[in-house]
Order: sequence, then C-alpha cells, then structure tokens
Amino acid sequence: MEEKLERSIQKPTEEQTNELIEKPSEEQTEEPKEELEEKRKKYVGYIVVSICYLLILYFGMTEHFESHYCFGSEINDIDVSGRTVEEAKIVVTSQLQKYTLSIKERDDKIEQIKGDDINLRYRSDEEFYKFKESQNPFYWCFELFLQKNPKTTVDLLYDEKLLKKRIDGLSCLDDKNIIEPKNPSFQYLGSSYIILDEVPGSKVDKEKLYLLVSEAILKGDTEIDLEAVDCYVKPEYTSKSPKIIEVKDTLNKCVSSKITYTFGDHKETIEGSIINQWLMVNEKFEIVVDGKKVENHLEEIFKTHNTVGKVRNLVGSSGQTIHIGGGDYGWCIDIAEEVQNLIVNIREGRTITKEPTYSQTAFSHGTTDIGNTYVEISIDQQHIWFYKNGSLIVQGPIVSGNIKKHTETRKGIYKLKYKQRKAVLRGADYAVPVAFWMPFDGGIGLHDANWRSKFGGEIYKRNGSHGCINLPYNVAKEIFNNIEVNTPVVCY
Repeated sequence: MEEKLERSIQKPTEEQTNELIEKPSEEQTEEPKEELEEKRKKYVGYIVVSICYLLILYFGMTEHFESHYCFGSEINDIDVSGRTVEEAKIVVTSQLQKYTLSIKERDDKIEQIKGDDINLRYRSDEEFYKFKESQNPFYWCFELFLQKNPKTTVDLLYDEKLLKKRIDGLSCLDDKNIIEPKNPSFQYLGSSYIILDEVPGSKVDKEKLYLLVSEAILKGDTEIDLEAVDCYVKPEYTSKSPKIIEVKDTLNKCVSSKITYTFGDHKETIEGSIINQWLMVNEKFEIVVDGKKVENHLEEIFKTHNTVGKVRNLVGSSGQTIHIGGGDYGWCIDIAEEVQNLIVNIREGRTITKEPTYSQTAFSHGTTDIGNTYVEISIDQQHIWFYKNGSLIVQGPIVSGNIKKHTETRKGIYKLKYKQRKAVLRGADYAVPVAFWMPFDGGIGLHDANWRSKFGGEIYKRNGSHGCINLPYNVAKEIFNNIEVNTPVVCY
C-alpha cells in the first residue's frame, strides 16, 4: 500500500519542470499581428517627422548664418554672435565709445583716458567682412556643440595729438606733484657714517608711459598699473647696493684718520669730527675732499705757528721789553704742500704724528722763536750785541742807515742769508771792498767799515750808511767767525 502511495506522489523530472517554466501558453505570448504593424508604422513616422524638423532647423539656421556671425563669435573680445556685419560694426563702435583705460599710480590714485577723449575707432570695415567670410555657415552646429568660439581682432586708431594732450594733462606728470627720486645719501652720526635710504619719488617716465598707454589702447586693455609695469624713474642705487656700501666704508676709513701736528711742545690734532666736514660724495659717488676747507682749517691752526713778520716781545740787552715785528725771520708752513699731504693721509685712513711741512724754519718754537742765538741791533742806541747759546760773544758801536738821505736801516727781525769773506759792495756811485759781508735784508747786511774812525752816537743821522750796519773790524770779525746762516737779526 505504501508503494502504491509513493508511486502516486512521484515528482516530475527536471526536464519536465524546465519545460513547464519556459514554455508559456500560447494565449499569454501571442499578440495580434495587426497591432504590431500599427506600432511600427507610428515609430517610423515619428523618426521621419523628427528628421524633417531637424533638416528644416539645420538649413534654416544655415541660411541665417549666411549673413550672420556664428555662435561664440568675438571681435576684439566683444560678443557679436548672431549679428550681421553691420550690426557687429555698430556694437564694436558702441563699445569703443564706452572704452576707458584706468591708470593706477603709486599713491593708489587712478586717472582715466576715455575712448571719446582720443577719438578711438576701428581702422576699416575690411576685417569685419574677412571674419564673416572665414566662417562656414554649414558648420554652425559644430561650433555650437563643440564650443569652438571663433575670434578676431580689428585694428584700432586714435588721434595721436589728442592722446598726447590727454597724457600731458595727467596729474602724475604735473611738476608740482612730482617728487624727484634720490639716491641714498650719507650722514655722519656719532663717530661714523650711516646710509640714509633712497627716495623712490613719484617721477613717471613720460616716454615709456606714452608707449604703454598706446599699446594698452590698441590691445583693448582697461588698466595699467604704473608700478607693476615699472614706469617710474628709479634712483640709480639703493641703500643695499654694493657701490653705496663701498662708499660708506670708504667714508668711515677717512674719518678714522687721526693726524697730530707737533710744534715743539705744542700739538694740534685733526680727527673724524673735523674731517667729516671736508668730505663730499659727488653725483658719480666719488668721495671728494674739499681742498679749500682743508686749507682754511690748516691756516686757522697754523696761524699761531707761522711767525714770519709777527710782533714778538723781546727783552733787550738794556733790560727793557722790545715789541718788534716785520722782517722775514720765523716759521713758515708750506700750506699748499701740507694740504696735499693731509688729503693723502685722510684717504688712506692713517693715524700719524708729524711736523708740518715748512717752507722756512726758525731756531726754536714757542712764543719767542728767536731762541738764544741772535744778533741784536738798537738803532736808537747805535749799538750791536751778538749772543750765542745765551752767552754774549761780542758787542760794540755801529753806524746804521743815513736818516738825512732817507737810507735808514729797516726795522724788523730777519734771518742771515749767507756770509762771505772779502766782498766788494757796489752801488750807483760806489764800490767798497769789505773783509766780512753778512747780508740779512736783501742788499742790506753787516760788514766791517775800515774807512770809519768813529762809530756810534749820532753819526747815522747825517753821515750814515746806505742802509747797512757798519761795524768796527774786530766786532765784524767776531760775529762772522761765530754766526751761522739763518741766525735771527733783530733790528729795532
């Protein structure tokens, strides 16, 4: 019984199952042939109508673009899409009339040049037509979908005189608004030089500005930043320039100099606090030492040490103080030579101690530079004294220049020029031989006078010499044998 039951509920085979699944009933799958045919006809109709519409649109647009610019067309960056040549010219002209060039200046000020100010216009119609002819109207759809924007540029024109006048009228070119650029400068501060920064100024390169403005207008640019396009006149150097640093270092080398002049026990020092007043830096950044200022300063400090012709106070042999000046004896510093020496020492930054360069020297320094070896002649007393190293060597009466004949001996302090044994003194009406000749004032000198039997007293007033100091033979001999060239001769 169980076997019968098993047989009665036996499962279908796999093939039977698949067949049941895959094979639908004819009632479910079959569709009437008439309906399918109707659908196909409608679908084809839609396609044909669409193609017709597209063809009509395409050829219609093509016909339109026969006389109009294609999509995305630009002339001088102005959109002229779908416009005729004439319409495009109107649009471009309109934009040119609205054109404004803004000029940004260093102080953030902005000045403008407008198209109307300079009669801005396009050169000719030719480029408009050439641009239109270059476009194929059949390709309008490709340019639309591919976003291929055709562009061209038409040349512009402006009135050069009007542009120049407009540029000349810019406030940045007005003299009253211009700050001239300046190179760095130098200042002596404390004990050394520092660099003062350059001044950028606000001076515009006018020629460069004209070129930049002209180019910007022709390109259709709407802004120029004068700073960005390097249109300002710059200083030649900045405070960081190697040349400027080199000049500063050289200046500091100069003021590091210390020159000490010695005059016996007295000293005069010249250093940076004085030297800096003589230094200048010229336009070529060369350091110049002002020779005239150097000379003036040296004359000032040397004036007390240049003693030629100065009045001295001398205690005479009589015990009285004598005030005597004039003559050619004394110290005389060669200023011209010393100016040059000092400039060299300054340029080399030297620290030295030296005597100045003398054109003439004296026997000693000090308030009385005569020293203790000298000849003293008193005209009033008609007497002479000769001291050597402070000791009286010889003294005696004299006869000086003739007062009556106006050949009196000149007073002053002189130096002995030379001495000569056996000379002949000559004049207009005389020729006199002497044994000892010692000139001190041109042709005036000390000498023996063997033709005289008396000396001293008032002989000189009526029977004096031609200006020389006539001496007794023994006095002249003693002086001659002991005196040296340049020995001071004090005549008062």
